[in-house]
Amino acid sequence: MRGWIRYGGRIALDLVLPPQCPTCDRVVASPGQFCAACFRRADFILEPCCRRCGIAFAAAAEGGLTRTCAPCIERPPTWQRARAAFGYDEFSRQIILPLKYADRTENARFLAPHMARAGAALLAACDLLLPVPLHRGRLFGRRYNQSALLARHVARIAKRPLLVDGLIRTRATKSLASCPAAERAALIRGAIACRPDRLAALQGKRILLVDDVLTTGSTAQACSEVLLQAGAAAVDLLVAARTAPRAT
Repeated sequence: MRGWIRYGGRIALDLVLPPQCPTCDRVVASPGQFCAACFRRADFILEPCCRRCGIAFAAAAEGGLTRTCAPCIERPPTWQRARAAFGYDEFSRQIILPLKYADRTENARFLAPHMARAGAALLAACDLLLPVPLHRGRLFGRRYNQSALLARHVARIAKRPLLVDGLIRTRATKSLASCPAAERAALIRGAIACRPDRLAALQGKRILLVDDVLTTGSTAQACSEVLLQAGAAAVDLLVAARTAPRAT
């Protein structure tokens, strides 16, 4: 009976407020669905891709037997595996930037199924999801952590445990969006820590770290390092989108 009531309520709501495409606001059949035109624009990252950083390969042979790109072989990240739902381009920015800066928190719900699809193997193997943290000053101004919203929706879809406050930012840093890789790494160094009262929950666990965008990897690297130092067994990374190689 409850299921029928929910179904009837959703039908009534759709009649009053029809679901819209997250990127162009055209009316679509179901909430979170892309219209046909936007679906064709979407840069979904599918196999083959680098198992370490999630960058798409033009062909499977590009990754060799290890399925790893040359930069990851030369400088392996601290995390073991990474996956991204989309390439970070004009299309994905239309969903991610409003989520991050314009209070469009519903966009986390739209992105989560695509992240769960891209990270299915990582979700199956993980013990715990953790979002990348915001500093309390930025959290106060924004009122929410977009990475925590993404992690919450992905955890619900995958039915995996979530620890929303396992990591903290110990100091504020300036926006890293426009910083080159070396400067990002210097700014974030020492700015991430594990909450002392959450250390027991991390011991021996395989952690899936969740963030909105992977660019240089400096923030994810810092988070992975402190998690491993705290006793986590391994860290994987799942993001909504990742930049092209030239931007990493």
